[in-house]
Amino acid sequence: MNPPSSVQRRDDTLRSGAESSSVSFVVNGARHDVELDNRTTLLDALRERLKLTGTKKGCDHGQCGACTVSVNGERINACLTLAVMHDGDDILTIEGRAAADQLDPMQQAFIDHDAFQCGYCTPGQICSASAVLEEMQAGFPSHVTDDLTAPIDITDAEIRERMSGNLCRCGAYSNILKAITQVAKERA
Repeated sequence: MNPPSSVQRRDDTLRSGAESSSVSFVVNGARHDVELDNRTTLLDALRERLKLTGTKKGCDHGQCGACTVSVNGERINACLTLAVMHDGDDILTIEGRAAADQLDPMQQAFIDHDAFQCGYCTPGQICSASAVLEEMQAGFPSHVTDDLTAPIDITDAEIRERMSGNLCRCGAYSNILKAITQVAKERA
């Protein structure tokens, strides 16, 4: 008999009415096994249990993007998802983007273009910006994509549309756009 999949374990836990669950996920390349209250968001698990405080709690309603992380290669708002839903998943936070001795290209571009002021939203902005370029390269259209059958042009309008879920109270948007454009050009 095969062991239950993570989806099956998750479904069984939810049906059993248990108040907590054992969750195992890989965060920034390291496996973590934690016991969590079933109501714990992924954001709170990262910040409070794993002490990865780079991912920020902004609005706690999925409206600001400060909590953006990558789960299995897709960006999500960590405040809108429960940690138990990510048993077995691969999670990348801002702390996992840089090597020990070298910044991630997007992090470096944000520094090069002074694409932050207070810095609170910056981790979410960087995680989202990296995902934006990956989405365009993969051919995922946005609301402003003109031709759905052609490769997506990396334009200011495309970047702005795709980054619209990440808010910056300081108004560093023009420099954030320059940073993303720099990385896009480097990858081209």
